[in-house]
Amino acid sequence: MRVSSLFAAAALGLASTLALAADPDQAIRKALQQMQPGLPIEAIAESPMAGLYQVQLKGGRMLYASADGQFVMQGYLYQFKDGKPLNLTEQAESQAVAKTINGIPASEMVIFAPQEPKTHITVFTDTDTDCGYCQKLHSEVPELNRLGVEVRYVAFPRQGVGSHGYGDLVSVWCAKDRQAAMNKAKAREKVPTATCDNPVARQFELGQMIGVQGTPAVVLANGQMIPGYQPAAQLAKQALAAQATN
Repeated sequence: MRVSSLFAAAALGLASTLALAADPDQAIRKALQQMQPGLPIEAIAESPMAGLYQVQLKGGRMLYASADGQFVMQGYLYQFKDGKPLNLTEQAESQAVAKTINGIPASEMVIFAPQEPKTHITVFTDTDTDCGYCQKLHSEVPELNRLGVEVRYVAFPRQGVGSHGYGDLVSVWCAKDRQAAMNKAKAREKVPTATCDNPVARQFELGQMIGVQGTPAVVLANGQMIPGYQPAAQLAKQALAAQATN
């Protein structure tokens, strides 16, 4: 190779390297897509820690990567402020989850609300033949309403799309009176079979994206997730506190 060509090739290689270094977004996306094709990346930005980038996935979960995409990790990033650890990852994930969950249209949920709600919770629920604690939580919805908490149900058929539980949830969402149908389901009574254009499959996918693993799974107004059942008084206290900091 002639000297001029050698220098040209070297310059081209250096330019490519500099371009890659100057565009961490592109480098990180390329690395992550090679690692897991189809990974649902929502946004990439500099993290509060110098030299580290945060990768927000669809649904709110967070990864971290080096600027060149050669190093990727999953875990919590803490910042010590006034001698106390602040979980920056949990904070960012909660904000993303809140934005996603609070953006679900009311028309796609089954809502039990007091006259003057002070806050709300979003509950991923299954059919009660598969989830006894879902039934227990529902029995306390009137008390939650009395305490000022609006209860918003979204569907999470744990056995997956096409399962018996999925069919029952579709029947609830397609009923003329969703509240009455939900009450029947929670009392383990037969809900008349119904079909329609419904959000059950989408809500199941959304739950998986934000990390729901069982039911009931409660998401507070600030995006904090509470896995499992909690008594009404305890749950309402947390829900009201979350609203105050939201």
